[in-house]
Amino acid sequence: MRRPEPAHPTRTRPRLAVLAGAVAALALAGCTATGAGGAPDALPAVPVATADPASQDPSGAADGAGPDAPPRADGLDGVDADLAARFEAARAAAEAEGVELRVTSGKRTAEEQQRLVDDAVATRGVPEAYRWVLPPESSAHVQGLAVDVGPTEGAYWLAQHGLDFGLCQTYANEVWHFEKLPDGADACPEQHPDSSWGW
Repeated sequence: MRRPEPAHPTRTRPRLAVLAGAVAALALAGCTATGAGGAPDALPAVPVATADPASQDPSGAADGAGPDAPPRADGLDGVDADLAARFEAARAAAEAEGVELRVTSGKRTAEEQQRLVDDAVATRGVPEAYRWVLPPESSAHVQGLAVDVGPTEGAYWLAQHGLDFGLCQTYANEVWHFEKLPDGADACPEQHPDSSWGW
């Protein structure tokens, strides 16, 4: 499969206005993706939470669901509600094109993120580990503001179409990591080469 070019920083989102209603409808309907957890199929092996299917926060605190809310089956527990709705709209569009798209890692606790850092340092050493994982205080996953997606075909699909749904690939070396398009922006920010900026 040919790897798509990363989203260009000046690319506009021609379909986003049309899809805004779909995103809102999905959020209100509480639609969920099928399947969650596990590493994206055949993506490069790196010591990040894409390999940790148990890294979801069951409290749902970040999205206002509260500690008594049942866990979601789509990997979006604790993820920002707007980010979750945008992902669900993208997932539905990918599915309509015959492409599977699922969350492989969403909200993480600070302890889970630190464990990933420790594992990466032990496996890859410093500074290489810092290219792939951020400390808890810098991680968008800990804030519930990022999702890692898979399998490989789905990640590449979202890399090509994410802007249409208000989603941006944040790191050039991680085709699976997406965050929200900043409020008021019509183009994704320039990607970081890797995670080393946050150390």
